[in-house]
Parts: sequence; structure tokens; C-alpha cells
Amino acid sequence: MKKIQQGFTLIELMIVVAIIGILAAVALPAYQDYTGRAQMSEAFTLASGQKATMSEYYSDKGGWPTSNSVAGAAAATDIKGNYVESVTIASNKVTAKMKGSGVNAGVAGKELSLTGTAGTTLGSFTWACASTASAKYLPSSCR
Repeated sequence: MKKIQQGFTLIELMIVVAIIGILAAVALPAYQDYTGRAQMSEAFTLASGQKATMSEYYSDKGGWPTSNSVAGAAAATDIKGNYVESVTIASNKVTAKMKGSGVNAGVAGKELSLTGTAGTTLGSFTWACASTASAKYLPSSCR
């Protein structure tokens, strides 16, 4: 009589569990980096929204605004998002501060800054991006 196989052997099951463990060990850190980058992208977007306000102020007044109210922007704590606590304008710099909790551990409490420089041509500005967070969390346009 021929014996029909009834199921998987213990070794086959152990091999499958080991493979799943290895895949999870590789995927989890990559996913955490991805979520941190997505959260920092929100900071970059909110800070970028203030570049026009600052450029307009500079073109009109010949200098950089000293605060959000002087620039004609909303209060720093009113410019916020799901992961961003505040966006502050000071001199030629816009700084987005991340929340301290409820965000990826790699970006919690970190800041992303855009620093403006007026060009020699009327109305031209260049913006440099810097952050206290690791470069792996920054949007590609900020690295």
C-alpha cells in the first residue's frame, strides 16, 4: 500500500518560520525609515509654503521679516500638521519643528530649516535646506 502525505514536516515548517523572520527583520527598519521620511516631508511642505511670504516681504521692504506676524503669516503654532508642531519665521530662515510624540522616533523633536539668500537679480532667491534629523529622513530635495 502506498502512504499519502498528510501534511508538512516539522523541518519544513521551521524553515518557513525562519524565512518569515528574516524578511520581517529586513522590512521593519526600512518601513520605519519610510514613515520618518514621509513625516519630514510634511515639515518641508509647510516650511516651503512660507518661502513666498518671505520673498514677497523681502522684495517689498528690502530685508527679511523678523517674525511670523511681521511677515504677514499665521502664528507659528497655527502653522502645524499631523506631525509638525510649529513653523517659525525668523530673519531669513523658516524652521519647522516636529512634534515630540506621535511621530517616528528618528524625527521626534527635530527641526527642518530653509534659509533664504537674495540673489543679485531682482526677485531671485535661493533656499538652502538643513535639519537636525539624520539625512536618511530628509526629502530628496533637501539632502
